[in-house]
Amino acid sequence: MTSPERIDPASGAHTARASSTATASPSIGDVVELVKTYAKQETLGPLKGAGRWLAMGAAGAVALGIGGVLILLGLLRLLQTEWDRSARGNLSWLAYLIVLVVAAGLIALAVSRIKRDSLAQRLNDERTK
Repeated sequence: MTSPERIDPASGAHTARASSTATASPSIGDVVELVKTYAKQETLGPLKGAGRWLAMGAAGAVALGIGGVLILLGLLRLLQTEWDRSARGNLSWLAYLIVLVVAAGLIALAVSRIKRDSLAQRLNDERTK
């Protein structure tokens, strides 16, 4: 009696099916290799995703920081050149104070937009993908 054949769906090739009396038990080496592969998949994948997330965040923070400094410097130069009273005399410090207040306001705005709940939710959403 011949053993029944099985058709491989990927290639369409006919392969002989093992007899029902022979049990194919995985060896210890196969189990260890399977565990190693699973551990790499479950640890390296999320770490790569977190690294990518941190790198993009750091690049965005650097770009926003440089842009913010340039805008504040431009505001300082604008105040010093266009506002005659701030460029000379006893009120020369006033342009610096105005720029400092604007910078503090921008920092307060940025900090107020950070929400712990949304960060935790975003991390949970990425983990479930």
